[in-house]
Amino acid sequence: MKVQLLGTGASDGIPAIFTESRVNRYALDHGGKDRRTRSSALIDDHLKVDFGPDTWIQVVENKVDPSEWSAVLMTHSHEDHLDRSEFQYFLYPFTEREFMPFPIYANQTVADKLWERYPEWPLEIVVTRSYCPFEHQGYTITPIKANHKLDEDSQNLIFQRDGVTFLYGTDTGYWQDETWEFLTDFSLDGLVIECTEGLHRTSYYGHMDLKECVELVQRLRSSGILRPDAQVITTHHAHTGDLTHAELEEALRPYRMVPGFDGMAIEVMSVSGRQ
Repeated sequence: MKVQLLGTGASDGIPAIFTESRVNRYALDHGGKDRRTRSSALIDDHLKVDFGPDTWIQVVENKVDPSEWSAVLMTHSHEDHLDRSEFQYFLYPFTEREFMPFPIYANQTVADKLWERYPEWPLEIVVTRSYCPFEHQGYTITPIKANHKLDEDSQNLIFQRDGVTFLYGTDTGYWQDETWEFLTDFSLDGLVIECTEGLHRTSYYGHMDLKECVELVQRLRSSGILRPDAQVITTHHAHTGDLTHAELEEALRPYRMVPGFDGMAIEVMSVSGRQ
């Protein structure tokens, strides 16, 4: 299973344009892996995860062809993940299309926001619910409940196909007991997980700092949910976490984790595929 991280930044990206910080200044001066657009991903070139305000630049910089997308899957309704205005550019009068070329899988809150914005448009929106798997073109996709935005069913997503199981978890918070219990039935071959707050924990429950992120990964490994040799990539990094990409690499190395960067692509393989 191919996983490409189109964006790995938090809500204001790096560099954040309205504030000064050491990490912002470093990203402005050096670019490269330290420059982060808002988080999103692409699975096997055709399953698009989240649809934020940086969609256009991510498509252009990564030479992605949206006409190949078979679905857009939304995690929750925060605006760095859902930019409703971007959907209009798929349809007439911006193109010759009269129908959206893919279904949108989303929780009820996101679905309501899309219908509010486009009440008459020919959208195919499939409402998803945590712990209720669904099928799409040979994939089994299982949303799990994130501890992120409690007034809606915020979701992380498990993708399964051809013996591979991969979890994409941005905006997770530290999962609650019901999610941990549900995960005991899975064996993950790969994991992308948020590490938003870096060195500086805030009062908001819905994101993890470096310490919590490491604790969560270690718990996944010790419980057998995450395979010992599974790749672990971090995402959704905020400049307020006060870590450059190189500093993240150094901090995560002892835990067999690596920081993601915009454009990063990995191949997630099953145990049999690694042999």
